Amino acid sequence: MRILSYNINGIRAALNKDIHQWFTEVQPDMICLQELKADQSQFDPSLFENSGYHCLWHSAEKKGYSGVALLSKKKADKVSIGFGKSLYDREGRVIRADFGDITQLSLYIPSGSSGNERQDFKMEFLGFFLEWVRKLMKERPNLIISGDFNICHQAIDIHDPVRNATSSGFLPEEREWMSDFIKLGFTDSFRFMNPGIKKYSWWSYRARAREKNLGWRIDYNMISNTIQNRILKAELWNEVVHSDHCPVFLEIAD
Repeated sequence: MRILSYNINGIRAALNKDIHQWFTEVQPDMICLQELKADQSQFDPSLFENSGYHCLWHSAEKKGYSGVALLSKKKADKVSIGFGKSLYDREGRVIRADFGDITQLSLYIPSGSSGNERQDFKMEFLGFFLEWVRKLMKERPNLIISGDFNICHQAIDIHDPVRNATSSGFLPEEREWMSDFIKLGFTDSFRFMNPGIKKYSWWSYRARAREKNLGWRIDYNMISNTIQNRILKAELWNEVVHSDHCPVFLEIAD
């Protein structure tokens, strides 16, 4: 199964950059999207449906903001949109879909970069999500959590760990949370397959950051340790440009 996670920073902008055609060429079995920044009335979902995908959408209430999607070639056995908590669900943060013994999530963790209020909101979300996942694992132990975590875990995951030590996304408490999350029983698939490689998944639009490769690795395919042995490939496709992020690829054995 070939899984692609991609923060597209606006589905309308990405469609204008021919992302649908690119998906048609690559043909992933599963596509997890973040930052739709639109609801289904603002773009044509049938583009993806006509390409053979079962499409799940969870848009934010606020226009032009957040939102996630999960597109799959196979129809899910069970679907759950949101957490069942309006504080987070109105921002369009998660979709869950069960396929046999595997549960796939498309996840978009809040950013705290706009100020203290949103950083506090992010930390509250992280605490909630950790407990939510802990409970889900008891019911569905084989999880794949794909999305934008908005956190660099280790120094290797960021271009300048010293200067960014007090930046949202690389704060000590965020990095500690990521360690705690992994200790629940998860494998960072890219780092597992590429232990010493320094690659990034997001670059600021400022100061030609992508051209200079001044990036952050904040997008992940996290996989339960119970199915770690099924990982075949885990890659970051830096050369693909529809967004300020790049696609994060995972292939697992069926």
